[in-house]
Amino acid sequence: MTADTSLAALGFALVASLTPGPNNVMLLASGVNFGFRRTIPHMLGIAIGFSVLLVAVGAGLGALLAAFPALHLALKVAGGAYLLYLAWKIGTARTLSTAGPNGERPMTLLQAAAFQWVNPKAWVFAITIVALYADPLQPVASIAVVVAVCLIASATSVSTWAGFGLMLRQFLSDPVRLKWFNIAMGVLLALTLIPLLL
Repeated sequence: MTADTSLAALGFALVASLTPGPNNVMLLASGVNFGFRRTIPHMLGIAIGFSVLLVAVGAGLGALLAAFPALHLALKVAGGAYLLYLAWKIGTARTLSTAGPNGERPMTLLQAAAFQWVNPKAWVFAITIVALYADPLQPVASIAVVVAVCLIASATSVSTWAGFGLMLRQFLSDPVRLKWFNIAMGVLLALTLIPLLL
């Protein structure tokens, strides 16, 4: 992959990573509710889980899903159901703490990594960037570059969104403001399902 192609892939990855989606809504809410440091495992899980997803798509998983629409539909249904569950958990969170009265805790590294496999935006992003920037004549090297580019974009995005949450934490220490913020984040997360349904 040439330097120009790598820079183009990085630009695409930054735009795709920084725009609102399920991961970013959850990171913003986690930054507010649990702080930046407690959100780090969630941030790392996104980067690791998405990197593994990229490798799988580059190895042909995207083509497999295209060949078996029932498998693709099952993945969409599971992802949508889990997304709605997470939206409910965020929307009903009411305290700024390490563990709220209902046992709310930040997403773990493994939970965040696994979520990438049912995250509709992650799938679209992975399939698109592999299709656009991976070289079929040099699949291993080009997928490695795509993964490296996406890790840079992911580090930028996850730290930005969790940081926004941290900046809002003081303002949202008022229980009423926090309640409405969490409800709004839950609704926004649920609305990220719209592209999945179209």
